[in-house]
Amino acid sequence: MKGRAISYSAAEMAWLEENRLMVISDYHRAFVAAFKRDDVSLVNLHSLRKRKSWSTGRTGCFSKGNEPFNKGKPMPYNANSAATRFQKGNRTGTASINWKPVGTERISQDGYREIKVHEGLPMQSRWQLLHRVEWEKVNGPILPDHALKCLDGDRANVDPSNWELVSRAVLARLSGGRHRTTLAFDDASPEVKPLVMAIAKLKDLARAVRA
Repeated sequence: MKGRAISYSAAEMAWLEENRLMVISDYHRAFVAAFKRDDVSLVNLHSLRKRKSWSTGRTGCFSKGNEPFNKGKPMPYNANSAATRFQKGNRTGTASINWKPVGTERISQDGYREIKVHEGLPMQSRWQLLHRVEWEKVNGPILPDHALKCLDGDRANVDPSNWELVSRAVLARLSGGRHRTTLAFDDASPEVKPLVMAIAKLKDLARAVRA
């Protein structure tokens, strides 16, 4: 009863502690029946267990390996919820506006052509660089720690002959180096580009030999 402390006899406290693992509704019902304590509510017993720090062993969470009671059971039909459920294969809102079919092309912020290759997950892999797709059709998978370098400076030109496979180390040299102390491949004139490429590869080879 609120506003008045409830006292329990030694026998009652012993029973309450011994049976503390019971579900609270059964706990209260059994206690009232055993001791004729109609003045004690379910809330009173729940508060008592908390004050005494009597653990019931229940956390309120599903334990690993436990399955929900309704697993595999069909959901009862409800007209109100059925009207707002997602339908398999349907898209609504922004998803329906932004959706593009497989094979659609777009231009990235860096000026590369991209193509949608699948609808699955992860979403980040749905769009691939088109020059990579075309190059791998002819030459096979790109080696680890390697990248494709555009030769004519036109990133929209996805012809495999316009792209050369180079190591990441060579790619860094083609940018002119950290301090831009050498001519960058993209800044060179068409007739000088092959020389810049050859020098970058030679320097990288020399570094590898010294190592």
